[in-house]
Amino acid sequence: MIQVPFAIDVKNVVQTLNSSIQFGLTNEEAKRRIQEYGVNEIAENKPKSKWRILIDQFMDSIILILALATFFTFLFSPDLLETIAILIVILITVAIGFIMELQGVRSLESLRKMGVTESTVLRDRQIKRVPSSLLVPGDIILIETGDIVSADARLISVDNLSVKEASLTGESIAVIKNLKILAKNTSLPERSNMIFKGTSVIQGSAKAIVTYTGFQTQLGKIQQMSTTVEEQRTPLEKKLNELSKWLIWLTVIFAILIFFTGYLRGMDLIETFKTAIALAVAAIPEGLPIVATIALARGMLKLSKRKVIIKKMESIETLGATNIICTDKTGTLTEDKMRVHTLAFEDDIWSAIQNEESDFFSQLLQKKSFNSIMMASVLCNNIDLNALDRRGDSIELALIEFAEKLKLDPKKIKESNPEELEIPFDTNSKLMVTLNQNESIGTTIYTKGAFESIVNFCTTILKHGEVQEFVNKNEWFDLVNKLASQGLRVLSFAYKDVTAKPRKEDILSNLTFIGVIGFLDPARDDVKDTIKTYKSAGIKVVMLTGDHPGTAKKVAEEVGILSKDAENNSVLHGQDLQLTEELNDAIKEQLLNALVFARVTPEQKLKLITFYQKNNHTVGMFGDGINDIPALRKADIGIAMGIRGTQAAREAADIILKNDQFTAMELAIKQGRAIFDHIRQFVVYLLSCNLAEVVSVGLAALLILPAPLLPLQILFLNLVTDIFPALALGMGKGEVDIMNLPPRKANEPILTPKLWSSTIIYGLCITAAVVGITAYAHFTLKASPSEINNMAFFTLVLAQLLNVFNMSKTEVPFLSNEVIKNPWIWGAFVVSILITISVYLITPIANVLHLVDLSREQFGWVIVFALGSLGLAQIIKRLGGTF
Repeated sequence: MIQVPFAIDVKNVVQTLNSSIQFGLTNEEAKRRIQEYGVNEIAENKPKSKWRILIDQFMDSIILILALATFFTFLFSPDLLETIAILIVILITVAIGFIMELQGVRSLESLRKMGVTESTVLRDRQIKRVPSSLLVPGDIILIETGDIVSADARLISVDNLSVKEASLTGESIAVIKNLKILAKNTSLPERSNMIFKGTSVIQGSAKAIVTYTGFQTQLGKIQQMSTTVEEQRTPLEKKLNELSKWLIWLTVIFAILIFFTGYLRGMDLIETFKTAIALAVAAIPEGLPIVATIALARGMLKLSKRKVIIKKMESIETLGATNIICTDKTGTLTEDKMRVHTLAFEDDIWSAIQNEESDFFSQLLQKKSFNSIMMASVLCNNIDLNALDRRGDSIELALIEFAEKLKLDPKKIKESNPEELEIPFDTNSKLMVTLNQNESIGTTIYTKGAFESIVNFCTTILKHGEVQEFVNKNEWFDLVNKLASQGLRVLSFAYKDVTAKPRKEDILSNLTFIGVIGFLDPARDDVKDTIKTYKSAGIKVVMLTGDHPGTAKKVAEEVGILSKDAENNSVLHGQDLQLTEELNDAIKEQLLNALVFARVTPEQKLKLITFYQKNNHTVGMFGDGINDIPALRKADIGIAMGIRGTQAAREAADIILKNDQFTAMELAIKQGRAIFDHIRQFVVYLLSCNLAEVVSVGLAALLILPAPLLPLQILFLNLVTDIFPALALGMGKGEVDIMNLPPRKANEPILTPKLWSSTIIYGLCITAAVVGITAYAHFTLKASPSEINNMAFFTLVLAQLLNVFNMSKTEVPFLSNEVIKNPWIWGAFVVSILITISVYLITPIANVLHLVDLSREQFGWVIVFALGSLGLAQIIKRLGGTF
């Protein structure tokens, strides 16, 4: 394929590609080139198959531990109930995970764009429509307003062509195209004689010769870059796997200790091994994967109602851990639509943004200067006012919309001032001119364009309703430069009244300067409050854009990313970025402190995400364009727009916003934080309960006391009295101040040292109650081994249920916290008690669990010892011993 086609004459490009501007390629040659270069397609990732989703559910560490425990239970236990019960736990967990992830995949599929695109091409001397996938290098294509460009191509001829390239370069303003030969080192956004696959034609038409197709296009190169990026496992997956490793080691240690204890006591080795396996099963929190999955699934469903599609459940929790959010500018923070921002005339400046909804400009319309600038805005304008779907240059659309907001009627103005002549905009003159009839004078010449072009033709200026000599041009130059440095696209206006139609060479002589209008793609109204919330939550928002630094800074100030007095080093230009492997401390600090990165390439976005992750940050990335794909894949959590986003961006992301609302993520982050807090709560709850079971049995064995628990009783506890309260913890709303707290550290585990110590303390408090009632019933009450076992069993049931009230924070009162106020907790408590009473009263089940009749006195002691465990835990908690 041809190298740097933008840097050589178009005739040489055509000659090198062995094509013809007049005739195009022959059909035979096009078929041959398809064989040589391949079809003009960029393969998209195939959606995850149902079988792949199902297999992935079994890859969870705890599921694998449970599967191993099931095998040993089946091997050594004569009672199949234990094996069946564990299998049920595994199947329930897998089913929930499968259903929820499948829903995410189906939601993504519903967003796929249907249909095959076609292109207009010159072949065999005929203009015809062909599938875009069949374009080849050397094809002569024709494009017009509304088309999506299907390949990279060098322009042959243009007619007022402007192309929107935001999805590729991040530049919000449409690029006006020309045929000038460019330097070999010209950057992608400045290649004005080229058009690129995936971009859209905003205005005009053109003929071009295809230079690159498929993966050789700029879009294809970015897509290839993204395939080399290794997708990140979510923080929750990493932390649950780390926790699982701890549990595996603890389980092995418990099993070995119990086995050797039994061996030293001279017990039968087979029975000792069975006991060790039973306690190993007891050590594993079978309910953890179920509870975690249901908590995440509930959050996933809740967010889907708010138009937030989660492709993978663990992504919800990742949002809660995010401490840096990287976002593009155009369409995410802004409306992706130009708007009149600032007006300057009569040596004064007015803010259109602040005043357009008031009567302020209605009063200004009485001034000749303002009235003239609005007349020029409407009459020197090519927007089709009769079209249902107005298309055209975004600046001209902004002028028409501004006039309509001021209650002017552009249609009526044009009808009253019919156009006699138009000199269209071109890249050489950088201005547009119209001659319009009017009833009072005869003809008025209106012109708009670049200030440096128009000011050369102006000898007078309109001030205070009078035409005066234009003596302060330098002041206006300074003003225009100031507005441009603030990121505004500046357009100048001038006019001239004439009594007769002038000669063409005299049209632009002796014009009267009116003023200038500054345009900006405005910030979304609801973004500023969301960014303020993120800041309160300790989350840094960083803008990564291919746009102009001044524009990026202006928008960043408007949405609150930057303060008005922010230091200059808060905004970095892409050409100044040093993102090598080895960075010194000064450069690292500069990169970490910067809040806006302008003129950045897709590769630089990717490197910035990697840099943040290496510095222990959890990174969320908003994106919608092709240029965002590598960064979306690399980020811990990729977020794409569902309406405006490209299909490729949606494929690469973890979360899709169906309504394109940046603010929707505030709820998702809050939900993610609450879910992680709840995961921590029920991990502590489940592990402390299971620890109590293991230590109680082991301690009783060492003290030569009757067994407080039997294997099936342990399984009953793990499946019933553990799971329901843990599920209820996951149904809580979260702390009220959750978005005023800083995010967790990226490397912080699920269980911190403080939470591990809390888990042990709560487990030992329950153990004290179980071993205590075992010893009391044995030595004081002289109860039978069966009665002692049952009293210990029911004490453990009640103590574990009461343990859920230990899961609130130390800072809040016992009777006024999230756990106490959670109605699901009370429901779970009642349900668990009713299930326990039922199995006690239903004889067949009672026999399986080896339950016998107990007296009221014995049940009374059960309640006393169980409440004692809660009381002991609360005393330690209030003394600062637990979280």
